[in-house]
Amino acid sequence: MTTPPPEAPSYHVLSIPEALEREQVDQQRGLGAEEAASRRQKYGPNRFAEAKKEPGWRSFLRQYADPMQIVLLCAGLGSLYPLKQWGTGILLIVLTLINAILGLRQEGKAAAAIDALQKMMIIKARVRRDGALTELPAEELVPGDVVLLEAGDVVPADGRLLRAATLEIDESALTGESLPVAKDIAPVSAEDTPLGDRSDMAYMNTNVTRGAGELLVTATGMTTEVGRISGMLQTEKDADTPLTRQLGKLTNQILVIAGIALLASVIINLARGNEFNVVFTAAVAFAVSAIPTGLPAVVTTILSLGTQLLAKANAIVKRLRSTETLGSTSAINSDKTGTLTLNQMTATEMTIPGRRYTISGSGYSTEGVIKRVAGQPDVPLEEFLLPMALASDAVVSDGTMIGDPTEGALVVLAEKGGLDTAATREKYPRVAELPFDAAYKMMATFHRMTGPGGREVIRCFVKGAPDQLLARAAYAPAPEDLSLIPVDDAFRERYLAENTRLAEQGLRVMATGRKDFDPETFDPGADLLPLLDGMTVLTLVGIVDPPRPQARAAIEQAHSAGIEVRMITGDHAVTAAAIAGKLGIRGRAITGAEFGAMSDEEADREIGGIGVIARVTPEHKVRLVEVLKRKGHIVAMTGDGVNDAPALKKADIGIAMGITGTEVSKEAAAMILTDDDFATIVKAVELGRSLYANLKKYIFFQMGVLVGMIVTFLAASIGNIAAGVPFVPLQSLWLNFTTQVFQSVGLGYGKADPDIMKNRPRRSDEPLLSRKSLYWLSTLGLVMAAATLLVIWWGDRSWDVHTGRTLGLTAFSIANLAFSLTVRSDLRSVFSMETFDDRRFLITSAMSAAAIVLATEFGLFQKILQTTSLDVGQWLICLLAGAIVILPTEIRKAVLRRRAARAAAVPPPGTAPAAAAQNSTVGSAR
Repeated sequence: MTTPPPEAPSYHVLSIPEALEREQVDQQRGLGAEEAASRRQKYGPNRFAEAKKEPGWRSFLRQYADPMQIVLLCAGLGSLYPLKQWGTGILLIVLTLINAILGLRQEGKAAAAIDALQKMMIIKARVRRDGALTELPAEELVPGDVVLLEAGDVVPADGRLLRAATLEIDESALTGESLPVAKDIAPVSAEDTPLGDRSDMAYMNTNVTRGAGELLVTATGMTTEVGRISGMLQTEKDADTPLTRQLGKLTNQILVIAGIALLASVIINLARGNEFNVVFTAAVAFAVSAIPTGLPAVVTTILSLGTQLLAKANAIVKRLRSTETLGSTSAINSDKTGTLTLNQMTATEMTIPGRRYTISGSGYSTEGVIKRVAGQPDVPLEEFLLPMALASDAVVSDGTMIGDPTEGALVVLAEKGGLDTAATREKYPRVAELPFDAAYKMMATFHRMTGPGGREVIRCFVKGAPDQLLARAAYAPAPEDLSLIPVDDAFRERYLAENTRLAEQGLRVMATGRKDFDPETFDPGADLLPLLDGMTVLTLVGIVDPPRPQARAAIEQAHSAGIEVRMITGDHAVTAAAIAGKLGIRGRAITGAEFGAMSDEEADREIGGIGVIARVTPEHKVRLVEVLKRKGHIVAMTGDGVNDAPALKKADIGIAMGITGTEVSKEAAAMILTDDDFATIVKAVELGRSLYANLKKYIFFQMGVLVGMIVTFLAASIGNIAAGVPFVPLQSLWLNFTTQVFQSVGLGYGKADPDIMKNRPRRSDEPLLSRKSLYWLSTLGLVMAAATLLVIWWGDRSWDVHTGRTLGLTAFSIANLAFSLTVRSDLRSVFSMETFDDRRFLITSAMSAAAIVLATEFGLFQKILQTTSLDVGQWLICLLAGAIVILPTEIRKAVLRRRAARAAAVPPPGTAPAAAAQNSTVGSAR
C-alpha cells in the first residue's frame, strides 16, 4: 500500500531563503543537470495528464444500453431468424446503427477541455541550470528550477517570486481579477490568503504585463493551479439536461405500457392456436409500432433547427440537447469581467480642488467629453491632463490599447481633453524615469519643459495611489483660483473624503502630481524617489471597468422572466457591489471566503439573498452551481477564463465568451457567445423556451399516436382482426418515419408564442405531460384506434387481409395528420385561417399527404409495404375515418374558449384580463 504524498507546502508564507531551502537549490546557479533529470523522473513532465479515453468499441456498445435500441435489435434479429423476413430485419438493424452513430456524435467531448489546457503551454522558458542561463521547452521544467520572467512572457509553472522589478501579472484568466496584479517578494502572512492576493507567487499560464522577475518553480503539470482545474474537468461529468431526464422517464413509461400490451397480445394469439411465425410477426410489428422509434431522430432534428436559430442570434450551441435547457434556465451566474463589463478600464470622474468633472464614453475609444458641474469656473485642463499622457506607457489607437489597462484609461482621458498623446510624448521626451513599484505605488517621469516666467525646468509628473502622493505632497491648487497653497490638515481631510467618495462607488482611484527641478542641479542618475517629496498634488481620477451597454436591459428582462442573475468576480467586494448596483443585480455582495465558510444548510438558506460573490476561486463557482441545483434551479454559468471551466462543465448550461474566452472555457462550455454580449444569453433563453414549447407539442402528438397504435394492435389481437396483425412491420416503420416524423418536425419548428418571456421558468421536475393530458390523449388514441380497426375489419371482410391493412394504414395515417392540426393550438379551431399561417407546417403536411398517397398508389412501395391501390370510395372512407379525431378536439376547444372568455371578462383581483385568460387555459389543454 502506497503512502499518500504529503500536502504541498504553502510557499506564499515562506521567505525566499526558506523557499530555496525547501527546494534545495541555489538562486544564482539553479539546478544541476543530473538533479534536474532526477526531479523530472520523480515529478514527470510539466504538462497536463490526459483524461483516460474510453475505447471506441465500448462507446459504440454503450449506445445499445438504451431500451429502445434493445427492442429494435431484438425485433430485427427475430425477423432474420426464425421469420426469414430479410428486408424487415436488415432495416431494423440498420436503424439501430443509425441511432448508435447519432448517439456517439452527440456525446460530450470529455477530454476536449484538457486538450485545450495542454495547448496553452508555452514552448520555451529561460532557466538557470548549472549557473548558466539556458532556454528549455517548458515541459522540461521541474520544481526547483529558477526561471527568468519579463513583460510579454507567459508564466510557465507555479512558483515563488525571488525577484520582482515593477512586476505585474495579468491573472484574470485564473482568478477573474480584472486588473494586472502588482507582485513583490515579501511573503504573505496568512496561510489561507486567497489566490488573487498572493502577491509573492506567480501561476502557470498567466501573462506578465510589466517589469521583470525571477521565479522559483514550486509546482509543475497537474500540481499547478491550472493543473488542478484540469483534474476537476476530468472528474466532472456532463450533467443530464432536463429534457434528457424527462424523455428518459417518458420512454421507460412507454416501454412498460407497450411491453404489457405486447405480452398480452402474444398470449392471446398463442391461446387462439395461431402458428408461431404468425404470432412472432405480430409481435415484431407490435414492437416496432408501440415504441417511439422516430423519437431520437425527431428530437435531434428539432434541436438542430433550434441551434441554427441560436447561431443567427450569435449563440453557438455545441450540444444539441443544451438548446432546450436554455428555455428552463432559472438562474444565471455571470462572470463580471468581459461578460457584464467591457473589460476596458475607463475614467468616469475627475476631481481637481474645488471642481468635479464627469467623463462620457467608455472603453478605449477616445470619443467622449469632459463635462464640468454647472456653476464651477471653467479653467484650462491641460496642466492636469499632462501627467496622464506623459507618466504612462500605454498606447491607445482606434479603440485598442497596448499596455496597462489603468494607464490606458488615463491616456484616453487625456485624449478626450484634447491632448494628442503621441505628439505630446514626442515633444517632451523623458530625461529620467522612476518605474512603478508596489512598495511605493507610484510612477514618475521627468521632462525638459518651460516653467513659470519662461525659464527652463525639469518637470516631474507623477501618478499613483492617492494616499502615497498625499504623504509626499507639500502644495495643492487653491479651490478658488488654482494658485498653489500649502497642504494643510483641512486640505488633507477634503482630499481623503473625495478619495473615499470615489472608492465607495466602486471606482479605482488614481492621483496625479508634479514637481519642478532646476536643470543645472538635477541628476537623472540619482535616487529619484526621495526627490518626489514636496510635490504638488493635482487630480483624483475615478476609473472603472464599465458595464456593457445592453447588460442592464438584459438583466431586467431576465428578472421579468423569473430568472435570478448573480455576478461572480475575482474583484474586491466593494467594486463588485458598485457594478452590480449599476447593472440592477439584486442581492447583497459577499466574498468567496464567506461563501466557502458557510455550511450547506446556511448556503441553501442564504443564497436567495446573495447577488454578488467576489474574490472567488474555481471551487466557489462549482459550489454555487451545486447549491442552486439543490434548490431546484436550472443553472446557466457564464465565463471566459480558465478558472470558469469547472463550473461551466458542472452547470446545466455552460456559456463561454467567444471573443475574450480562453480555449479551455470554450471547450468546457455547452454554448459559446460569438459577440460576448450578456443580452445574447437572454435572447437564447427566449429561443430555448420557444423550442421547449414546440417540443411539448411534438411529445403530445407522439404520445397520442402511440396510444392509438398500442390500442389498435391489442384490440386486433383480441378481436382477431386481420389475423391479429393490423400492420406488418414495414408498414409500421413507413408510418413512423414519414407522416409521424414530418408532422413532428412541423410542430417542433412552429412559430413561437410572443408572450413566452412573461412567464416564470418551468420547474425542473415539471413533467412533459400531466396526468390530465395523458387521460385526454388516451381518449384521442381510442378514437383513432376504433376508426382504424373498423376500416380494417370492413376491408378484410369485403376484400382480403391485404386490402384491409392498406385501408387501415391509410386511415390511421390520415388520423395522424388530422391530429397534428389539432395540436398546434390549445384554443384555436382547426378551421380558422390561422391554421395556414405557418409555412413550414404546411410544407411538412404536404409531404405527409404525399407519403400517404405513395404508400398505396406507387408500384414500388406497394411491393415493399404489401399494400394495394384504393378506389375513390375507399379513399373517402379512409378520409372520414381519419378526420373523425377532429370532432372531439373541436368540442373541447369550444368549451375552453368559453371558459377563457368568462375568465377574461371577470379577472381575479389584481390580475390583467389577458393574463387571467392565459392562466385559465394554459395548463388545462396539455
